[in-house]
Amino acid sequence: MRQLFRTTTAYRAIAESASRGECAHFTLVLFPDAVYLRAYLTECAKAFFGAQEGSRIARLIDAGSFSDCLIYPVAGGKLTAEAAGAITDESLLRPVEGEKKLFVLDAFHTVTPLVQNKLLKLLEEPPAGVYFLAGATAEHAVLSTVLSRANVRRVPPFSEGETAAALARMHPGAEGVGAAAAACGGVLSVGEALLAGGGEDFRLAQRFLSGKNMAQVCRAAGERGKTFFAALRLVLRDVLLLRTGQEKYAVLPAGQLRPLAERYPAGAAAAAIGLCTDAEREISFNANPAQAALTLALRMEETRKAFEKYAP
Repeated sequence: MRQLFRTTTAYRAIAESASRGECAHFTLVLFPDAVYLRAYLTECAKAFFGAQEGSRIARLIDAGSFSDCLIYPVAGGKLTAEAAGAITDESLLRPVEGEKKLFVLDAFHTVTPLVQNKLLKLLEEPPAGVYFLAGATAEHAVLSTVLSRANVRRVPPFSEGETAAALARMHPGAEGVGAAAAACGGVLSVGEALLAGGGEDFRLAQRFLSGKNMAQVCRAAGERGKTFFAALRLVLRDVLLLRTGQEKYAVLPAGQLRPLAERYPAGAAAAAIGLCTDAEREISFNANPAQAALTLALRMEETRKAFEKYAP
């Protein structure tokens, strides 16, 4: 995991800026994986301090106990107005060991507009030697006034090959690494969840596309959440490959997908991938996953029938 994080341009840029003593006072990292956002920020914090792996400072940062690197909020918590006040007070104190102090703000996409505004002046003009490193999964959750004051570093999803290699290192001997890496869209935690599911998400996606027992299947899909939609996109992609004579590029067993390829014309499969992405976007804006799955099923069936009329 750490090996993968250190290949990113955002990490390297922070490390290079720190080595030249040219760090921005406020850096916002946009990283699409909420599960590993805190771990990614921790690696960036070590780069900020030039802490080599295994060094005392690196070990302290990993443990969350380095006096000049403060991480907010506590793991699993939210950054509150009270915590924002504590950050303001702490920023006035001199660094303990060196000449700079770093505040790491995790899960900034969950911070309310009220708290973001409370921190705005401090982020814009921090005291000398004080720096901020914030992480968010989505830009739209950050106020434009905050964005305008940040040095924004975007971390795109990892490639399929990078993800597969990381999953293989983290889960040696696990089955289904290739399918998980192909389906997860470069989000490592989703790939891990697909592996942990033992292929259930892919089987559920195939039942979903069969059009049978939809109420039951959609409830199950809602419970699986992100992993179901990730698996569904891959199944649809492979169905499209079968329909267009590109079976050799499919990841999933062709024998399992042939009945679905017969049911879905190529145009319908391509359109369904877009509909699936729309459903995921709706869920990111707090739509109910089970209801989103049911709505998606209705849209896909309508699209399938429309293409079926003109399919050869």
